[in-house]
Amino acid sequence: MTLRRLSKSLVSRLILAGIVVVLIGTALRYVLLTDFLRKDLELIVSAQQLAIANYVANDIDAKIQQRTGLIERMAASVPPDLLADAPGLQAWIQTRHDLLPLFSGGIVVLNLAGVAIADYPPIPGRTGTDYSNHPDFKNVRDGMSAVARPIVGPLTKQPALPIASPIKDSTGTVRGILIGAVVLSAPGFLDNLQNSAIGKSGGLLLISPKDRLFVAATNPLMTLKPTPADGVNLLHDRAMAGYRGTGVTINAQGVEELSAIVTIPSTGWFLVARIPTEEAFALIDRAKSYILKYSLLVVCAMSLIILLITWWGLKPLFDAARQADQMTLEQAPLRPLKVVHDDEVGHLTAAFNRLLTKLLGSQDELVRIAHHDSLTGLPNRRLLIERLEQALARAKRNGTRVALLFMDLDDFKPINDTLGHEAGDEALRIIAGRLAEGIRQGDTLARVAGDEFVLIVTDLDSAAGDISAMVETIANKAIAIAALPMTIKDTDLSVRMSVGIAVCCGASNSTELMSAADSAMYRAKQAGGGRYVMGEPLKKTG
Repeated sequence: MTLRRLSKSLVSRLILAGIVVVLIGTALRYVLLTDFLRKDLELIVSAQQLAIANYVANDIDAKIQQRTGLIERMAASVPPDLLADAPGLQAWIQTRHDLLPLFSGGIVVLNLAGVAIADYPPIPGRTGTDYSNHPDFKNVRDGMSAVARPIVGPLTKQPALPIASPIKDSTGTVRGILIGAVVLSAPGFLDNLQNSAIGKSGGLLLISPKDRLFVAATNPLMTLKPTPADGVNLLHDRAMAGYRGTGVTINAQGVEELSAIVTIPSTGWFLVARIPTEEAFALIDRAKSYILKYSLLVVCAMSLIILLITWWGLKPLFDAARQADQMTLEQAPLRPLKVVHDDEVGHLTAAFNRLLTKLLGSQDELVRIAHHDSLTGLPNRRLLIERLEQALARAKRNGTRVALLFMDLDDFKPINDTLGHEAGDEALRIIAGRLAEGIRQGDTLARVAGDEFVLIVTDLDSAAGDISAMVETIANKAIAIAALPMTIKDTDLSVRMSVGIAVCCGASNSTELMSAADSAMYRAKQAGGGRYVMGEPLKKTG
């Protein structure tokens, strides 16, 4: 592009104006939008974190309630006499555990002194172990069920959650304690927590505020570790005091996190979904770059500045657009537009004039393409429906009838399969040409699908003879035409045709008529093909 052409370029003028606007807009975007972006993104990420936390918390709560209910029902059904029969008690809890194996750490029965008297699955050394020093033992011995403090099993060395319920006799006296232990890492218990990493380094924490203990975490190293001391994590301190919701805090490792906190109702625990803000707000840096280029403030400012500059340069374009609108609305005849300047608008106007010339020359061809099948040149389904509607309207006015012949080639697929689609296309063109030559001048033959043709026979008057006989004659003629031999690729071919016929008066609609003829055609095929079937007379619909 020469310097002279460049100096006359509308694009050059717009680029110059755009550079000025971008320089002004850059400062405005940073000042006005950075704070807004962080707050808006914080709301979105907080909502996502809260949704994750609620989902996992509900799952954990449901599983704990399920196991609590089960251990309570089992404790209520323990025969008190079995407490003095260790082998019988062992067999009893074995049966229950095998039927409902929800306690991956096993089931243990304690006497009132807190000593294990039976367990299943049996672990060497567990029977006889004293559990009376567990902080929740006294409450259960006093008659209350409890989801106890999670512990590392003294024998299994695995973090486990004991769920205990008192065994009472018929008078309500506590005779023993039934404990179901759930290994925290067992499949099917805390999977959603332990396997739910959030981002690259975020995750979930399950906390018991009463015990000041991390019950479980996505990071297994935190399981059964004590919670931070007061003052280390301010949002954690609020959560320990009862706060539930979202917030930004600095954790014990000095990392800023966005956290969502929800309650586990059945235990009094709470769940924390957390993600470092560096990850949560990583989008902001990318968004800043985008906003610097495309923000609404810049567009508005650019529009105000460029408006006066572009008005002079684009006035010929506006005039051309106005004239084009008048032509498309048929308020003015189609004519070439005036080329005012030798710039991009002038080039666009000249291109429009060339396009208009071609459009005028090809308008008839476009109409033909829109209404005719490209392979056979016959009317397509769109033109068929239009003519069928016209034929029905004329039949209603004149008291005549309309017949629709739905025609399908029976032996066409083998031609495509053996000789190829080009041969199939040639066969369709030959058959379409023969059928078109054999119809009356006022009737319409259309191709509606691959090897399907439809013939509209109009102005059938009973005064001229038996309508059914006339239509059957036409159908027989079409079948005979389709069966005429033809030679394609040095191969002699012939096909058969199945024809479905439907006859109606003008009070019927095109959909009913097409459907009736189509159904009749399928009956002709089912009868062996190469024949016609007359459909049932259509009822008048209006």
